[in-house]
Amino acid sequence: MTLRLTVPDVPSETDRDAVITPLRAYNVSRAGEPHIRPVAVLLTDKDGGHVGGLWGKCVYDWLFVELLAVPEEYRGKDYGTALMERAETIARDNGCIGIWLDTYEFQARGFYEKLGFEQFGTLEDHPVGQKRYFLRKRF
Repeated sequence: MTLRLTVPDVPSETDRDAVITPLRAYNVSRAGEPHIRPVAVLLTDKDGGHVGGLWGKCVYDWLFVELLAVPEEYRGKDYGTALMERAETIARDNGCIGIWLDTYEFQARGFYEKLGFEQFGTLEDHPVGQKRYFLRKRF
């Protein structure tokens, strides 16, 4: 059997499934079925509208924080710290051994380090002239 490379103009969920299905099968065969739990901690205004928050997921033994957003007018008021503390509680409650995330040089590396995170990787020139940092906090 001969395979060929195909690049769809507009990749679809079916295309994604073609990649993830064999990858997931391989991962399960090596590490077991993952416990995956989406995590959302939202900042909600007085009218009940969501204005920011945290989005991530517990996978195997770690919580990955994919997104954290505190609108500029609310920064410096400990909302970011509260979001991360709640995420840590959720991670611990789900049996995680730590939290990991990434942040750009122009974002919040110092904020995370104040919360006990340590850098474990750097991607240079992403975007060009900047750095992307990978941080973790073990419990």
